[in-house]
Amino acid sequence: MSHRKKDTDYLAISARIRAMENKLLTRERMDRMIEARDGSEAMKILAECGYNDAAGLDACLAQARAEVFKDMEQGAPDPRLVEVFQIKYDYHNAKTILKAQAMGSDPERLLLAGGRYDPAQLWDGWKREALSGVSEPFKKAMEQAKTALAEGGDPQQADLILDRACYGEMARLARELESPFLQGYVRLSVDVANLRSAVRVARMGREGEFLRQVLLPGGSVSETAIAAARGEALGEVFRAGLLAQAAELGARLAQPGGESLTAFERECDNALTAYLAAARRIPFGEETVIGYLYAKELEFTAIRAIFAGRAAGLDGDTIRSRLRETYV
Repeated sequence: MSHRKKDTDYLAISARIRAMENKLLTRERMDRMIEARDGSEAMKILAECGYNDAAGLDACLAQARAEVFKDMEQGAPDPRLVEVFQIKYDYHNAKTILKAQAMGSDPERLLLAGGRYDPAQLWDGWKREALSGVSEPFKKAMEQAKTALAEGGDPQQADLILDRACYGEMARLARELESPFLQGYVRLSVDVANLRSAVRVARMGREGEFLRQVLLPGGSVSETAIAAARGEALGEVFRAGLLAQAAELGARLAQPGGESLTAFERECDNALTAYLAAARRIPFGEETVIGYLYAKELEFTAIRAIFAGRAAGLDGDTIRSRLRETYV
């Protein structure tokens, strides 16, 4: 028997999200932040979008993320929708903990809040070999990644184990929620990860078996098709979907010593935004929650890019060239 919530169950939260979308960071607000006289003036523009500008940027964004997740968990008919966006923080923390442990350092400064599991408790439980309160796939992946690091010392292999588990948990949750829209987002996320891997591996001159090892299952395009593609053929493999433009650009850059991948990375992210932005055309339903959660993640990334660009003394046009399409 299906336990899927009906779209009408989302009427109240969808109406509230439509109102909250008016405070999202628009392109006009981003331009004002880029052109602001100083950091203080840029932070005041963030305050217009509901951010607490009294704290520093990191604390400001961490607080905003925690508030968004809590708000959606409490307001959405099925709070598990939020978990799909939290999972990546747990796996970031897993990678950080394992690498720090391998080097004998403390990972605390690099751990991120926002996941399903408290980062301090995660680190404490892991170092005491008493990890509890986490999913079985997460615990198993951490143990396998630790073994891979101990046996071969290859952080790339450990990352791959954790990445497979991360996307696997996202896909499983999307299936349990019986959400075609969410399942499509996870499949596209896997396609993006695989396309990026294919381009980077080609630039390293290490295609073939190495590429097959790093590709993730669960995308719309099979790992076999991606691994068999060479050069311009990479664009052909993705030509029918949202990643067509990114793949065409990636195919041109997929040779050792090629030019910067900045534009390619941007197009990959823009494909995800194009998919999620379709939620804005749906009056009510789980799609509005999913779309809003993605919009906020996109916003946090843009804010970091703007402030990092300003701190580095980059001109406005250079900062703009690094920004992704906006949700609104």
